[in-house]
Amino acid sequence: MNASNFVEGVDFSLYLILGISVFFLVGITVVMIYFLFRYRKKNNPVATNIPHNTYLEIIWTVIPTILVLIMFWYGWMGYKPMLTAPDDAMEIEAIGQMWKWSFKYPDGKTSDSLVIPINKPIKLKLISKDVLHALYIPAFRVKQDVVPGKDYMMWFTGQKLGTYDILCAEYCGQLHSYMLSTVSVVESNDFDKWLVSTPDTSSEHPGLTLLKKNACLSCHTRDGSKLVGPSFKNLLGKTEIVIKDGKEEEITVDREYIITKIKNPKSSVVDGYQAGLMTPYDGILSDEDINNIIEYIESLK
Repeated sequence: MNASNFVEGVDFSLYLILGISVFFLVGITVVMIYFLFRYRKKNNPVATNIPHNTYLEIIWTVIPTILVLIMFWYGWMGYKPMLTAPDDAMEIEAIGQMWKWSFKYPDGKTSDSLVIPINKPIKLKLISKDVLHALYIPAFRVKQDVVPGKDYMMWFTGQKLGTYDILCAEYCGQLHSYMLSTVSVVESNDFDKWLVSTPDTSSEHPGLTLLKKNACLSCHTRDGSKLVGPSFKNLLGKTEIVIKDGKEEEITVDREYIITKIKNPKSSVVDGYQAGLMTPYDGILSDEDINNIIEYIESLK
């Protein structure tokens, strides 16, 4: 059983094109080697010019044209079904941001990994919060760009139980290779149970939960090491040089500074770090959410 409904069509096109290419690679190479010996100077001291051969020219024009059309036809027949999702497909939002995938289900549940019922058509509504990404599931033979401000979708049906890799196939910045997730194909009753379950975060600080949910830990560490953005460890009270309105300014990191950076990251940039990478969270995070995040950051000593 194939992992998805598109595997057969894509694989057949690949094997067809690969087979034709290998056949001609071997055939042309053999002919070239034969000509090297058959028509070397020892056997043909006087070169013979053959100006024209209509029959041969028709053959090397018609046959490649037919082969190209055959390859196009099977490629198109494998690709065309991907363009239109069935009416009964379950719609899930797939959200890409530096450097994390998240998935939002019709009932509002969100997850860092994709979980789907077996033999159920799934339609992913692709959303980017920042830059160009590309959602790629190799085992399902599907890939689609995720473009900020554009409406794109992909669909598929998981036909084999198991867990498969999800990658970002478009370079999206420094930690592009870390933008990984999985899709798990489960039985329908197991999916229904998972959908109504809630992760146990009772022992986790709500600020940490929010940092994970909003991909903050993709850019900021908790152990003092440098990543895309400054580390959260010992951040409160730290002295930093920031670039604001093109001028350097020394500041002490306090609650107001963090609130401003969360709501409007472009207000300034810490010296030594790249500007324009962080997504504004004004309207996404409430004042209570921001307060919880700051409380958690304060605890990182």
